[in-house]
Amino acid sequence: MDWTRQESSFGAREDLLYGLAMLDAAKKGRLGPALRLYRPVPTVAFGQRDAHLPGFDEAAARCRALGFEPLVRKAGGRAAAYHQGCLVLDHVEPERDAIVGAKSRFSRFGELLAKGLRDAGLVARVGEIPGEYCPGEFSIHGEHPEDAPVQIKLVGTAQRVVSGAWLFSSVVVVENSAPLREVLVQSYDALGLDWDPRTAGAAEDLVPGLDVDRVEQALLGAFGTYAKTREIPFADLASVAEIPGSAP
Repeated sequence: MDWTRQESSFGAREDLLYGLAMLDAAKKGRLGPALRLYRPVPTVAFGQRDAHLPGFDEAAARCRALGFEPLVRKAGGRAAAYHQGCLVLDHVEPERDAIVGAKSRFSRFGELLAKGLRDAGLVARVGEIPGEYCPGEFSIHGEHPEDAPVQIKLVGTAQRVVSGAWLFSSVVVVENSAPLREVLVQSYDALGLDWDPRTAGAAEDLVPGLDVDRVEQALLGAFGTYAKTREIPFADLASVAEIPGSAP
């Protein structure tokens, strides 16, 4: 599996769309198994259901006031926030019967991501915690090493499947949780959705000093147990998956 690091953002919307460009390239046979890693600009990705709630326009306005770009993603779920203190992993693979095993993919890669976080020094497990934002059965949460009842959602995952390929996206929250918590509080308040703000945090809240670079290396090591990995220049990926907004 090839992996590459996108060193700079294309923009909030363009970064989100680029995962779909990778998926399309895999579907058409131009791209094999590939993993893209990048640090996103401040973004709140709302789910489709959020966009139909009466408070959505107010939620979007509050996001912008706090410096976060509001977007509506194609996948389900509820609002999730991320910024430069997070790491996004977009994993695509061509597969003839991509729909088969979609749920097991959540379980398999959830456990792989949890392993990577444990290798980085965290107490990490797969499973939804009570009151978490954008709740999901296969979220990955961290526990305080000396106070197990303290649980923080650290990773949210989403999957998109098309005929002939799949995209598995993960957002890992590593640093600077305060702005994320605040924008989530404001967004969920405007949408009228209940949640527990104590579930929003970052890996460094549980292991002080942990940073994105260390977590990235640990996660790449975990992916090495899934497949033989090879780093490639980002230009190699861009040559087969068109960057949104670029000239044809």
